[in-house]
Amino acid sequence: MILTVVSGWRGLLAVAGLSLTVEGLYYLIRYLKRFRERRPQVLFFPAPVTCVRPLLLSSPGHCSCSLSHRESALSCLTRLLLSARRSLDVCVFTISSVELSNSVLAVHGRGVRVRVITDSDYMALAGSQVGAFRRAGIEVRHDQDANYMHHKFAVIDGLILITGSLNWSAQGIFGNKENVIIIKNTDVVKAFIEEFERLWNEYDPSKYSFSPKS
Repeated sequence: MILTVVSGWRGLLAVAGLSLTVEGLYYLIRYLKRFRERRPQVLFFPAPVTCVRPLLLSSPGHCSCSLSHRESALSCLTRLLLSARRSLDVCVFTISSVELSNSVLAVHGRGVRVRVITDSDYMALAGSQVGAFRRAGIEVRHDQDANYMHHKFAVIDGLILITGSLNWSAQGIFGNKENVIIIKNTDVVKAFIEEFERLWNEYDPSKYSFSPKS
């Protein structure tokens, strides 16, 4: 009788130990997965000239153009912008890349809230995509002083930060030595969200002075 009870307890302890081991492994795997997902990703430019048009289609498609369709820093950045589901806040010095502007327009077309902040001098240059944004109904705000609005960052869904040296231009993407870092750290993302909101409020058109005193 005693041996039976002892054997029963050993069996229960073995089952409990196995259960705890399995549960521990489950949480370890979840932690490692989250850690891997939150690890910063770095993209380096210039990128090879590649076609990202199939990524912009509402359903997977094919493009028969002669450009390469292989993965590149540009296609990674395009795919990331297109991943926005709730909001996309863009704060960049200059926006003339057709590929990246088409990504922003596609996100806006899906009903995602898109806001853009840019530099007043460079938004008026040939090739700027600001006009296309405004025609599509995207609100764009800009600085109103002699200094440059020189930021280059975007925040996706309040969760993912894209930042680095890259100007959103063809020269920046295909010519210059540039970098982009993708960060999911909550504290870092929060700091950039606060900076975007501060500038968005500062550059409110209702606060502009169109005839400043000398």
